[in-house]
Amino acid sequence: MPGTLPVRADAVVIGGGVIGTSAAYHLAEAGVNTVLLERGGLGGGASAHTAGMVRTYFPGAPATGQLAVRSLHAYQDFARHTGAPLGLKRLGFMALFTEERQIADFEAGHQAQRAAGVEVGLISAREAAERNPLVNERAVLAAAWSPEAYHVDGLDIVRGYAAAARNHGARLFTHTPVTGIDDDNTVHTPQGSIKADSIVCTAGPWSGEVAAMASVELPLAPRVMEMLFTDVPPSPHRELPMTMHAASGLRIRSWRDRILLAMGAPKAGETREAWLGRIAGHLGTLFPALDGIGLHRAWSGDFDASPDNTAFIGEHPTRRFLYAAGFTGAGLCQAPAAGERLRDLLIVK
Repeated sequence: MPGTLPVRADAVVIGGGVIGTSAAYHLAEAGVNTVLLERGGLGGGASAHTAGMVRTYFPGAPATGQLAVRSLHAYQDFARHTGAPLGLKRLGFMALFTEERQIADFEAGHQAQRAAGVEVGLISAREAAERNPLVNERAVLAAAWSPEAYHVDGLDIVRGYAAAARNHGARLFTHTPVTGIDDDNTVHTPQGSIKADSIVCTAGPWSGEVAAMASVELPLAPRVMEMLFTDVPPSPHRELPMTMHAASGLRIRSWRDRILLAMGAPKAGETREAWLGRIAGHLGTLFPALDGIGLHRAWSGDFDASPDNTAFIGEHPTRRFLYAAGFTGAGLCQAPAAGERLRDLLIVK
């Protein structure tokens, strides 16, 4: 949005991805005078570089699942609140267990997952292969199956929240990077400065840098994630659920006539060829029909990661600086709940 920055605002949201636009919407809807600043285009960061899935089951992380359940309900009611319908398409999510320890861990944490509202259960290797015919039943001991996982376009969420935020009076400025933050919460940009009663940091992988400008420390480390496409498989496949190998983190899902997959990025000191070789080895073992298939870069990007992959949503104890960061690529799954939490933290003051 071109134009002159206002002199002040109740809340200045820094970052215009799915978390930032959710925050701007929820704040503006609550009557908070809100300005959002985005260094590039809306949704141009991590929000645009995902597998386009929202799910509720996160192995070993029921607290994340609780936020995701709350967020999924919001997405299912998205059109009523924003006027922008989302094309949610149910695919389901499956985690393949290849070690007895993984099954034991699942069973130990199952009650906590259910208490968080997550719908998930243990299925046999045969049932896993029935849900995803690419799965090698003999390579799998069992699997976790969660039906509540959907394909969605992350940019549709960003655009919907942005439009709804504007409708409630928020002002959104793109191509407006933050260059400094004073002790009195004056936010500086190349387009001018604005005094904020409260700052809301939702800058994704740049959240640590933004927080440092305000002398706030967030223990974040940007992490690279690369998505890959396969060649068109030799035989056609039906729509597949997102399927994750619990041991390696390899994830695959249908993407038009190809398979979209991810397994992080090369480790420190690992060549890209070696990393691709590790992926190919897992594909050959777990999904034999994909053995030897060509792999091509789809897109890559940085994600904000916390030490335990659990997002930070909170506020600084001594200044009006709020933050939501460390989503580690799962921001789409938690954005509505994160926006609600930030709103509640701000307006209770």
